[in-house]
Amino acid sequence: MPPTDLVGTPHGVWLECLSTGSGEPVTVFAHGLGHGIAETRPLGSGVAGRKVFFQFRGHGRSSAPPGRWTYADLARDLRAISDLACATRAVGVSLGAGALCRLLADHPQRYERAVFFLPALLDTPRPAAAEERLSALLGAVEAGDAAAVSEIVSLEAPAEVRNTPAVWSYLRQRIDQLMRDGLAPGLATLADEVAVPSPAALADVTARSLVIASTGDELHPVVVAEQLAAALPRATLHVYDEPGVLWTRRADLRERISSFLND
Repeated sequence: MPPTDLVGTPHGVWLECLSTGSGEPVTVFAHGLGHGIAETRPLGSGVAGRKVFFQFRGHGRSSAPPGRWTYADLARDLRAISDLACATRAVGVSLGAGALCRLLADHPQRYERAVFFLPALLDTPRPAAAEERLSALLGAVEAGDAAAVSEIVSLEAPAEVRNTPAVWSYLRQRIDQLMRDGLAPGLATLADEVAVPSPAALADVTARSLVIASTGDELHPVVVAEQLAAALPRATLHVYDEPGVLWTRRADLRERISSFLND
């Protein structure tokens, strides 16, 4: 991965960033819980203009301020990077989708277009399975147990593709990054948090939105995506008929996102 920069925000948090491409429009990419820039970059491969990828607090080289964290805090991280980059579009994945929801609830006219990929929660906390996996990952990283980290991370790929060179390469990259940079314990405080108090908080959002989900994904229930699409005034919902589409339908996923953003 190309060298990244640390960017200071107005609220005092330093965030790791990577900028690719040039020109307008500018799109910011917000990753999922325990993930980072490497996982969001493929989603921007066909997107026109400049792309800005960043790591939320507690991930990678980004700082980890003390205290309990909320989705309002994550929204501030996303808003700061968006403002500094003059971004008019945003892509949020899982945790990033929750932060994007909160940001748009507070600032409904902030973006022209928004993509929500695999939203995990809206006005209720994340599924218990997600909390359990996060707790196990945090414990393995803190203990420096690379084998345990590998076992947990491998669950992100469908069983039918786990023994492939692409997944092996992904696992090596993820394990190296997690063992090198770690994950902040503060991420555990997000387990009981919600993105917005009610879906009605999104009623004034002006952005054209694309919501993408997958059936069979226990960490990202389709019902959450359906509720989000119903709450956003100008949203289109697409549901894949299988889990793990980052592996099994990657080309279609990238084309769907880039076509929506480039339209």
